Amino acid sequence: MAAVETLYKELCAEWSKRPPNTQRCGQLLDQLKVALVKMQFLPTDGKDAQNSKKQLLLARAVLEIAVEHSVLTKDLLAFERYMSQLKCYYYDYAKIIGESDSKYKLLGLNLLYLLSGNRVSDFHTELELLSVDIIQHNQYIRPILALEQYIMEGRYNKIFQAKSSMPAEIYNYFMDLLVETVRDEIGACIEMSYEKISAKDAAKRLNLRVPDEIKAFGEKRQWKLESNGNYSFTDRSIKPKELLPSVELAEQVLSYARDLEMIV
Repeated sequence: MAAVETLYKELCAEWSKRPPNTQRCGQLLDQLKVALVKMQFLPTDGKDAQNSKKQLLLARAVLEIAVEHSVLTKDLLAFERYMSQLKCYYYDYAKIIGESDSKYKLLGLNLLYLLSGNRVSDFHTELELLSVDIIQHNQYIRPILALEQYIMEGRYNKIFQAKSSMPAEIYNYFMDLLVETVRDEIGACIEMSYEKISAKDAAKRLNLRVPDEIKAFGEKRQWKLESNGNYSFTDRSIKPKELLPSVELAEQVLSYARDLEMIV
């Protein structure tokens, strides 16, 4: 246990630096993960949990740093893995080790991650684990719920505005991903709604202020840029005409009419 505590103190010292040395933190986290597994940091019953409160607190603290570290290194698979492990401490062992100061900051971060990937069903599943009071008033949860509401209502401009008012700096990466997801939604709507649109108008709708940004976005979406500076979606917006089976429809209507006469 003493060796694990020493590693944890070294990790905290590295993590507290601004900016932290993510490579060194990653190395320490790898060592701590192995050490915690050897300590069996997830107890199998209530008695074990009561006897290993100190280990539980240490493991939770390590996982909280691991979650934020995965965001800084943009490792989404690691984020999901650490978050899944951490929720065990937040929900299953809360009565034994108490509530962490970082609990709602990281749960809100997880909600934003799900929203940024358009995983709405998973988002609502996570919300169901929280009390109504927390959802409505917590400083980390309430803003994320507002973002989901903006998306449902199509108020995408509010998403762009909210980017600068996130409750914690660690939210910025997932907020950038959410903005990109929203832009893709807007881009898809533009393709279906317009035959042609100027680059200036497209940039306004996408909240892009630099010409190079709208150019890069258009290239990503494979938009056709004409010589006059307009984007053309003629080949996308015109749907092929579908032949209506008129004879079959007429026969079906007559059949319904005969059935109705028999009922009357």
